Amino acid sequence: MPGIDHKQNIETILREVTDPEIPVLTIADLGILRGVEISNDEVNVIITPTYNGCPAMDMIAMNIRLALLEHGYKNIKITSILSPAWTTDWMSEEGKRKLEEYGIAPPGNRSDAPSDLLIKCPQCHSNNTRLISEFGSTACKALYQCNDCKEPFDYFKCH
Repeated sequence: MPGIDHKQNIETILREVTDPEIPVLTIADLGILRGVEISNDEVNVIITPTYNGCPAMDMIAMNIRLALLEHGYKNIKITSILSPAWTTDWMSEEGKRKLEEYGIAPPGNRSDAPSDLLIKCPQCHSNNTRLISEFGSTACKALYQCNDCKEPFDYFKCH
């Protein structure tokens, strides 16, 4: 029976797997890494997509598998669960900080009403911003522009 240290080792490895669309974020930062189960010699990694049909999930599953294979784990299963649905509330504070440093405005809380939500520019930190398009560079982002520094930026939408 595998010990706690074995599971912690696997979790440490998985905390280094990044999102292919936003490479500064790990799957742990995003909150899509839901758990690790070990049974005999099989490692089952449980993940939840940011939204159903997210095109990055196949690449994330492949990167999880490669990371574990590089560390000697051979019998790997990836389980994707849809319920409960992923929410931006699962993102770590560290992940939100990394997003902002990368130039993407992090999501607010899901409980914030859209009309009450002030989107802060990740460049100059002004709240004087405007929505350009509900659709940004990926489905989970919207395109904004800062009215002060005039820079366009992505906003990671609340889910």
